[in-house]
Amino acid sequence: MRVLIVGGGGREHALAWKLTQDQPSIEIIAAPGNPGLATLGRCVAMSADDILGIVALAMQEKPNLVVIGPEAPLAAGLADALRTVGIPVFGPSRGAARIESSKAFAKSLMREAGVPTARAIRCIDAPAAKRAARDFGAPVVIKASGLAAGKGVIVCSTIAEADAAIDSMLRDDTFGAAGREVLVEEFMEGEELSLFAITDGTTVLPMLAAQDHKRLLDGDMGPNTGGMGAYAPVSLSSDALVADAVERVFLPTLDALRAAGAPFSGLLYAGLMLTAQGPKVVEFNCRFGDPETEAILPLLESSLLEPLLAVANGSGLAGQALKWSSNHAVTTVVATAGYPDSPRKGSRIELPPREPNVHVFHAGTAFNAAGELVTAGGRVFAVTAIAPSLAEAQRESARAAGAIDFEGKQLRRDIGWRELERSAGATRD
Repeated sequence: MRVLIVGGGGREHALAWKLTQDQPSIEIIAAPGNPGLATLGRCVAMSADDILGIVALAMQEKPNLVVIGPEAPLAAGLADALRTVGIPVFGPSRGAARIESSKAFAKSLMREAGVPTARAIRCIDAPAAKRAARDFGAPVVIKASGLAAGKGVIVCSTIAEADAAIDSMLRDDTFGAAGREVLVEEFMEGEELSLFAITDGTTVLPMLAAQDHKRLLDGDMGPNTGGMGAYAPVSLSSDALVADAVERVFLPTLDALRAAGAPFSGLLYAGLMLTAQGPKVVEFNCRFGDPETEAILPLLESSLLEPLLAVANGSGLAGQALKWSSNHAVTTVVATAGYPDSPRKGSRIELPPREPNVHVFHAGTAFNAAGELVTAGGRVFAVTAIAPSLAEAQRESARAAGAIDFEGKQLRRDIGWRELERSAGATRD
């Protein structure tokens, strides 16, 4: 079995790790990969966005499966290009990937399909966006419609903040093409949940829900990031809630995409806000989320390879099921100095010895000319600890992340704090 993994972050390292657990004899090829992935397979120095290069590599290597990690190559049509040359691929078409690459498209699709979500107004000029913000009132959410690496959503507590966010996107071009169309969206009150589902376009196989921590600092303070950690499971995610999300969110969305001529197969990720009126969609992603993947996969006791192959080969997911550990996982992201605005690269890294029940997934690392491991991205590691309780998993994850040494490292030590507060409250009651 040969698998080509497209991407080079913590998500891709976690996917490769899980696939090698499922089948130890598997041959992993990663493009571009990273030093962590290189311990599991062979890395090819090629950008994940190089569509023609990836297709040529796949035709040369003839993998049994290609798994596309990042959203940008999916939005650029990599899955379509691979299918055209007969390569089995796990990932949606370019048309279906619009569910993530265009928030305006996703919002329109949800509205037509009756999927619960916040009210929003699409705007392409600043005066109209500012009028929309005043119509909603503060707090209000300003979203870049395109791909912005998880940083294009600004929750504004005042109209002045909304005006600044709108000017940043539509006048100052802060997010480039991604921010030239924005959504002005009503603020939803509640807790957010990340729910992944493997799907062949008809059957939905929901995974274990996780909760992401977007803010840079403890207590959910500081600027928004691509994600500073995640934990799973989440007690708010009951079997009934997941079943409701499948019926009211996933299935209608898949039906609508199919009706639009863009059937979706791959990993559909719903960011859900648990409101007083029930779960509502914050946004969709068309791929495994990061860092939630690093928290979820170590808890998956059944095979990941089997459902991915079933989707890629077109045999379907009927009869497939996922089995989960009863343990808890906490993933702590270790970020470089200056993240998220000006991440510092090239800092030499010292890694502690490996530990049982701790997984150190490389997210932004490289080797320099001297062969030293150095920082090469904003989020450098995703450190996942597995333990019988969330408190222990949080403690071990933060300790192991803190043991990684490089200049100016940043990490949170409170991943899962809401869940711990809930459990403390339940104990008091």
